[in-house]
Amino acid sequence: MLRVGLTGGLGSGKSTVAQMLRELGARVIESDEMGRALMEPGQSAYDEIIRVFGPEVVAPDGRLNRARLAELAFKGGRVKELNAIVHPAVIEAQRKWMNEVFARDPAAVAVVVSALIFEVERDARVGGQAGAVYADLRKRIDRIVLVTAPDKEKIARFVARMCPNGEGRENFEADARSRLAHQIPDSEKAPRADYVLENTVDIATLRVQVERLWPQLKAESNLNSSGESLK
Repeated sequence: MLRVGLTGGLGSGKSTVAQMLRELGARVIESDEMGRALMEPGQSAYDEIIRVFGPEVVAPDGRLNRARLAELAFKGGRVKELNAIVHPAVIEAQRKWMNEVFARDPAAVAVVVSALIFEVERDARVGGQAGAVYADLRKRIDRIVLVTAPDKEKIARFVARMCPNGEGRENFEADARSRLAHQIPDSEKAPRADYVLENTVDIATLRVQVERLWPQLKAESNLNSSGESLK
């Protein structure tokens, strides 16, 4: 078994890499999907978000107004408050998912896709929560794969995805810059990652890197049958 954290800033191409790994045989789950599910009505994170951010983040249909919540978090300087609610719940959901995967296939490579693997650890330590489960990065993730790209390209990809027709481009560019400002630069993440994939040329070049990485991940998975975290 091997627990892999796949990370990279917004627009880096980590979702593309995740799909390539799926095609090669990895079990993959997106942290964003988990987070969205945990923020639905009836979930504990939903109730806590309303308690902390107030009823203004509730849409008329009773679900969260994600645009308003994002505005308060990123533009209002309250990202850490939001993360402190969502991240522990997401990490616990990741743990349960991995346990289910390995129960079915002990030799599986389980990949969790998350833009904020390093940021979660940073925020936990800054907040005096170094002993918390979500600060103990290497106890829950065996190998970290980082996807890198220049910030200019990240922003361009994000904008192209969010407004393919070009409408509202300036607002999305500002949003991308705001989000990147809260993320640790690739130059600081790369030395801490086990593998770095550079998404700076084209999809074909990226795919070659992923196909070279996959046998290494499989080999490490086959070596770890105990379920203990690799060091």
